[in-house]
Order: sequence, then structure tokens, then C-alpha cells
Amino acid sequence: MLARKSIIPEEFGVPGLASRMHRKPVFRDRVNKARFIAKNGSCNLAHKNIREQGRFLQDVFTTLVDLKWRFTLVIFTTTFVSSWLLFAMSWWLVAFAHGDLDPKRHNGTHCVNDVKSFTSAFLFSIEVQVTIGFGGRMITEQCPTAITVLIMQNIVGLIINAVMLGCIFMKTAQSNRRAETLIFSRHAVIAVRNNRLCFMIRIGDLRKSMIIGATVRLQVVRKTTTPEGEVIPIHQIDVQTESAVASNSLFLLAPLIICHVIDKNSPLYDLSAMELQCSDLEVIVILEGVVETTGITTQARTSYISEEIQWGHRFVPIVTEEEGVYSVDYSKFGNTVKVATPRCSARELDEKPSILIQTLQKSELSHQNSLRKRNSMRRNNSMRKGAGSSGNLRRNNSALAMPKVQFFTPTEGGQSLNAVT
Repeated sequence: MLARKSIIPEEFGVPGLASRMHRKPVFRDRVNKARFIAKNGSCNLAHKNIREQGRFLQDVFTTLVDLKWRFTLVIFTTTFVSSWLLFAMSWWLVAFAHGDLDPKRHNGTHCVNDVKSFTSAFLFSIEVQVTIGFGGRMITEQCPTAITVLIMQNIVGLIINAVMLGCIFMKTAQSNRRAETLIFSRHAVIAVRNNRLCFMIRIGDLRKSMIIGATVRLQVVRKTTTPEGEVIPIHQIDVQTESAVASNSLFLLAPLIICHVIDKNSPLYDLSAMELQCSDLEVIVILEGVVETTGITTQARTSYISEEIQWGHRFVPIVTEEEGVYSVDYSKFGNTVKVATPRCSARELDEKPSILIQTLQKSELSHQNSLRKRNSMRRNNSMRKGAGSSGNLRRNNSALAMPKVQFFTPTEGGQSLNAVT
């Protein structure tokens, strides 16, 4: 038995339509990944299972500087109190060995005058190390041991003072404190500049004291897999920035826009607007320089993930000239505006330059249409206002017009009246 043919032709059936339907590329959802550098510049990295902990004690000074303030202050206090107690015990032993603590002894020369208990020995230890010298307690030339202890305590006290005070000074003058006034834009942008797709960020310095020899480095961090199957979780790729000087040295007098041209050597060369949102890359920005006032090298860091990169935006200008002085409006530091930008990758833009021309033409047409709509709306509003004003004038004129008054004259006999206006 032959199968009955359908009334609808095969080319217009569901299978035929599905086979000819244009299928859009399907992109995988971006997996939420921990960022390598936080927005404030701190490294999101935890060190675990370090077996050789003794290496930190070989560089005690750096370890003390790297500690938090509460631990540093505890170590500072503990070190001084321990040294006072240690030498207080030494002075008590010297006095005990010489017999100065015997209450029956009234005559004879003491090693240390007025040291009769451990409390008085502790007070004398503080006076010696801190060089207070109240004048009541003092050593005599009768005990060479006491003189030796005095010399040792002075030397140890000077070493403790140098290390502790140096540690406190280095912690207060750390370079990351200066980095608090070096700011970055909240978002990065990708737009067309000089007919090329460019990745741009804005940096600025809030202080009047400048950063000497400022340099900016960009790196793209992403997870990659080599052809041999090796997985590199943190693959760092250097990104070149556009600068007039080969060394990328900046004169950071006012906020600057750092531009990276997306060319064939860029890791962003093959990424379109849609693919960028699905990628797991992270762009790290490092600003380095020498602080003008202290001469200490400082470094400020931040990063941008794919959600923080705005495609088709441009930073608004914030530097204006007012009464012969350049003024910077930091309230618009991170503000951006939409601009005409192709949604394709830089590779496709290089292969088909007409895409850029078409995008600019569409932008120009839409801009002209918006201007026409605005002009027409203004015209209509002005016409409505004119009509309203003319109506008001007519009403006012009618109100000001003199009303007609009729006068009646009586005729002979008083039977009829004639109206006279």
C-alpha cells in the first residue's frame, strides 16, 4: 500500500524549515572563576602546606614588617618587657652573690646601691636600658661583674631599639600606603580609536606630589592548555600599551587613558563582544613609580574581568580649562558613553574593513534621524506654544472689546421704541 502524500510540500514542512534555518552560534556559559587580583590590588592567593617554616626566621626583619599591626605591637611590647625582666634577674643575682640582700649587713660597699629586692632590681634594669637615671640607684666600682652586666645591657638595648624602631618606621612608610591615592577606572572599555579596536582604561593620581618615572604594565591571565595536554591554570601574557616613549614612561600629571591596540599580537585579537562575555580571562594592570617626596618605589594594582569590560563605550573627558587653569572633575572619572563600535572581533575587522564603514554609516544615519526627531519635536512644541499664545491673545482681545449698547427712543404717543446703537 502506497503512503499518502501530504498536502503540504516537503520543502515547507517542519524538517525542511529546520534544515534551512540559520543557526546562531551557541556559546557556553561563563563559569564563575576566582579573580587573581582584587579590585583593591590585593592578591587572591593562599599559601598552604609550607614545610620549611624556618626560612621565615632567617629574615626576621622582613617577617616583622610583613606582620599585621596587632602582632607587631605585641612582639614590640613583649621584647622590651622580656629584656627588662632578664637583666633584672641578672642584677638581682649580682646583688645576691655579693651579699647586698642580707638584711643584717649594714656596713660595706654594695655592687648596686639601693637594690634590696627583685622589684628594685627590675626598676634599676629599666633605668639602665632606657637611660632614665633617677639618681637613687647606681653601680659602684667594687664589682667588675656589675660593670660587665651594665655593658651587655646597653648593647642589647641598642640592638632592640634599632630593630623595633626600624620595623615600626618601615611599616608606617610602606609603599602601598602611597598607592591608596592612585586610582583606576571601575570599568575598562573597548572602542574604535584611529580605525582600530582598542582596549582602554583610565588611571589618575589624587595627590599633587607626582610619581616619578611612572610605568604601566598590562597582563592577561587565563587558563590555557598546551597541545601536549598540559593545563596552565595561571598563564600570564604581556600586553603592549600605546605610548610615545618606548619605555612606556608616563607623566602622570592629570588622569590619563591607557590604550592597548588590539592587533594580531594581542590576546584579545580573536574575541568578539559575545565571546568576551563568555571568556574567563582577567586583565591585570600594574602601575609602578617612585614617590617624589620619599624616594620609595610604589606599586598599585587592579584587574578587570569580562563583566567589567564594556564593549562599545568611551570615557568622557574630565579635564577642562577654567580661567587659565586646567581643572579635573573626578566625579566623572569612571563615566562612559556609548559609541558606534563593531561587535565582531579585531581579526574579522581586519579581514573585512567594510564592517567598520557600515557601522559608522549606521551610526551617522541614526544620529541624523535622532536630530530630525528632536527638531520636529521642537517645531511641534513651538507651534503648540504659538497656537496657545494666539488663542490667549484672541481671548484677551475679545475681553477688551467694547460691548454694544442699545438706546431706545420713544415715538410719538409712546407706543413704539426705536433702537439706536
